[in-house]
Amino acid sequence: MALIIVESPTKARTFNRILKEEGKYFVFATMGHIRDLPNNKIAIDYEKNFKPDYQIIKNKEKVVAQLKKLAGENKEIILATDPDREGESISYHVAYILGKIKEIWPEIEITDPDLKRIVFHEITPNALREALEHPSALRISLVKGQQSRRILDRVVGYELSPLLWKKTGKNWLSAGRVQTVALRLIVEREKEIKNFKIENYFQVYGIFASIKAKLVSKDNQPYETKTTIKLFSGDYSFTKTSINKDNVETIKSDIQSDQYKVSSIEETDVKRYPPPPFTTSLLQQDAFYKFGFSSKMTMSLAQGLYERGLITYHRTDSFNLSSSFVFKAKDYIRDVFGEQYALEKPRGFKTRSKMAQEAHEAIRPTKLVANIKAGEKLTTNHKKLYGLIFNRAVATQMKEADLKTIKISIVGAKNYLFVSQSEQVIFDGFFKLLNPKFVEANLSKPDVKLDQPISLQSLESEELQTKPPPRFNEASLIRILEEKGIGRPSTYAPIITLIQTKNYVEKDGRYFVPTPLGSTICDYLSKSFPSLFNLDFTALMEDDLDKIANDEKNFIQVLDDFYKPFKQTLEEIKKDTTIIQIENKVEGICPLDGGNLITRFSRFGKFIACANYPKCRYTKSILKTVKGKKCPKDGGDIVVRYSKSKKRFYGCSNYPKCDFSAWKLSDVDKPANKEMDKETNQTG
Repeated sequence: MALIIVESPTKARTFNRILKEEGKYFVFATMGHIRDLPNNKIAIDYEKNFKPDYQIIKNKEKVVAQLKKLAGENKEIILATDPDREGESISYHVAYILGKIKEIWPEIEITDPDLKRIVFHEITPNALREALEHPSALRISLVKGQQSRRILDRVVGYELSPLLWKKTGKNWLSAGRVQTVALRLIVEREKEIKNFKIENYFQVYGIFASIKAKLVSKDNQPYETKTTIKLFSGDYSFTKTSINKDNVETIKSDIQSDQYKVSSIEETDVKRYPPPPFTTSLLQQDAFYKFGFSSKMTMSLAQGLYERGLITYHRTDSFNLSSSFVFKAKDYIRDVFGEQYALEKPRGFKTRSKMAQEAHEAIRPTKLVANIKAGEKLTTNHKKLYGLIFNRAVATQMKEADLKTIKISIVGAKNYLFVSQSEQVIFDGFFKLLNPKFVEANLSKPDVKLDQPISLQSLESEELQTKPPPRFNEASLIRILEEKGIGRPSTYAPIITLIQTKNYVEKDGRYFVPTPLGSTICDYLSKSFPSLFNLDFTALMEDDLDKIANDEKNFIQVLDDFYKPFKQTLEEIKKDTTIIQIENKVEGICPLDGGNLITRFSRFGKFIACANYPKCRYTKSILKTVKGKKCPKDGGDIVVRYSKSKKRFYGCSNYPKCDFSAWKLSDVDKPANKEMDKETNQTG
């Protein structure tokens, strides 16, 4: 038999379901990485070309022993991990452990010519059998690409983090090459919001029959002006009018005594094309805006769909769709929506990403089935995400929509100009699938004629303020990271999770706000290492890492070019003995000694403590109350807590008097789980 090696049990079960009739394959799951850099030391030998000291991951010894046993019992070894750099790296470590690879650092030599690697982008019978019939070799350039990224991030993290520990006295802080740049985007944006000058102004609207039109000018002099300012992440534009509280009533009074007519009607035929299929970042953004899913949750759900064979590989920057899919989609569209919605020729989308060669397709369903059946551990959220992916992919192959944009200008005898702009859907095209509500709201057009006298029925004035640049949410942060070339599909979710776990940022509703800790750490690192945590430098480094994966650059040279100036700067910074002071927010008065209660941070999160610590050891947890939920044991408020492993759960606010807890909010009304209480230990 042949031994097929994959990463996860779910993926293994899908393989077994597809290959069970053949009876000549045994599928084994490594449960993720089995060999990595240890956590207790930097494990990089600078004197030996940055040689990494990889070790078997703790608790993976049994997996490795079983893997070696199975390899001895099966003549043929087939590596079938994911098609990206991380998957190639797992295959590399498996092959090394099994003695199929000889490593004379920094070179890697495959010593077993019979070692097979299969690459596929969907787990379906056709794709899997095609891969098995045409195996390839381990892609060493991708392995080097992953290793160089791993080494680079280890060097930055393990060299800078101790510096932060020494400066703050907090030995759980961390810095990271991409992590700190993502944090800096949030921190700089908060500063820009605080420095933004808010101005009040008015917008005036006239109601003419069924038309609501905006006042735009008087005597051809526009009321609205546009201002563009430069931000850390790029330009930001906003508009305001010259109508203010001093002149708004005068303008309105003058308008009301005027006579009006329709001065122009401009109708323009436009075509609206469907958006491209999902890449990783686009999927994360759309799932956030439509369902409120975090990037981490989206990737977890997508992983489950991929491993069950329902969608193509979900870590991709490509807009490409296979010819097989687009022609099947054409038949599906014709059958479900009608001939008029199907394209004569497939529609393609140009991929802008520099990394798209790593993944041959965008994210799409593997079958033209709109609704997935309730199967093994598939949740409502799995189905929501699948529906999002299905509709987006199918819509790319639907006819474009035909619209008519209508601009109606209404002018008065005193030369006040009002403008109304609207759209009329002539043919709904892809909107029929993606946005039917848009079609319903735009089926008619205003019934007016050129030079028609029209009466002003009423005036509306709206007092507004110039809006500062918005805070980042998960979707907009991912969008700007991708736009600036920082990070890659597999890194967005872990980065966003990490800066929250480290208490560098917290959420105000759906938006990120830097904590005093995050702002202080970010400002220190940005000032001390201005080149390292610069957007352009980080993007150029990402390009170099991509070139290593494409076998276009020598990875030792890239690491060396980075490390020498970095080390020199680091040594200079270490000479500075000043301590970083974190400005703590005063939250009240200590009930024990009357001192100030301030916000502090630990590895377990934010809490309130007395400023006179260690003389006074008073502390208090900061708990978020869940509205509308009461403890089933004693009627107390249900609050959000976190276990020692930082996993969120729900507990009673009267702990320790009441020990109720539940992992899910939906379980709050159920009897308390004693085993769970024991595990969480109600830590915070």
